[in-house]
Amino acid sequence: MKPANINRNALILVGAIAFGLPLVIRSATYLHILVLLYFYAYLTTSWNLVGGFAGVLPLGHAAFVGIGAYTSTILSLQYGVSPWLGMIVGGVLASVVGILIGLPTFKMRGAYFALATIAFGEGLRVMVENIDYLGPLNINGPRGLQIPPLNTGLANFMFSGKEPYYYIILIMLSAVLLLTYWFSRSKLGYSLISGGEEPEAAMALGVNVARAKLIAMALSSFLTALAGTFYAQFTLYIHPKSIISLDLSFELAFIALIGGRGSIAGPVLGALLLRPLSDFSRIYFGATLPGLHLVIYGVVLILVMTFQPRGLQEPLTRLYRWVIGRIFGGAAMEASK
Repeated sequence: MKPANINRNALILVGAIAFGLPLVIRSATYLHILVLLYFYAYLTTSWNLVGGFAGVLPLGHAAFVGIGAYTSTILSLQYGVSPWLGMIVGGVLASVVGILIGLPTFKMRGAYFALATIAFGEGLRVMVENIDYLGPLNINGPRGLQIPPLNTGLANFMFSGKEPYYYIILIMLSAVLLLTYWFSRSKLGYSLISGGEEPEAAMALGVNVARAKLIAMALSSFLTALAGTFYAQFTLYIHPKSIISLDLSFELAFIALIGGRGSIAGPVLGALLLRPLSDFSRIYFGATLPGLHLVIYGVVLILVMTFQPRGLQEPLTRLYRWVIGRIFGGAAMEASK
């Protein structure tokens, strides 16, 4: 059995298990946890397009989540626009903002770029918190926006159960993983990776590093904003401190760095490992020790960067290959005879 066939069969098995979980797990609480796990895996994979492949460290991606969430919600509540259409409008708006941010900030290096993105994210949060009306748009300031659960159904992106949300975010995650796979093997992806690792050498070879980074930023911003609309429709309530928080931006970076930035599986593995830690720390210590999950992330990040600088995806990939070799090695040998 060829390794490509083994990997394909393993992916098919994982996909079948993921799509079949709601048939086994009937608890709304557990489905809610799984939806949030996939949500963070999707967000981190979207972040990884620029934060992983481009070799920079954006720490303000929560701003794009907020742009997506507020755009679709305002259009739906005030103008009756379908959240599905509002999702696309929010994504396009986030892409434009991402390009406008990237034009000056991609000229910065290291901590300066990270600080610039933090300033943008926090500036947007403060602005939304202190503005009730932006022209004809009712933002409602720190009180946030609540979506009344009146008309459920696919057309309104609103459901009474958790299962539809589960499948929507799972499809979104699968799509962004396929996009990342294609991106990592495209000319644009190679240009971005070379520009992230050795920008001067890449430019000397004729690679337009600035253009590659701007395209990656636009794509990452667009995909991140789509998740904002999903979150708004899933929770039916958004406010600045939950959707445009610095905590969320940091959490995406932690998950990617610990899982393995610049890889396809790293963001998913990071979310699978870290989100349960975050959920349980909030459940048991949220009232007495708020923000403990970020402290835990920091400790885990120090340990991972010390012993596995490329993230946990490397040892887990080696473990996967060892297990596959033990399971299919004999069958492969028999097939080759």
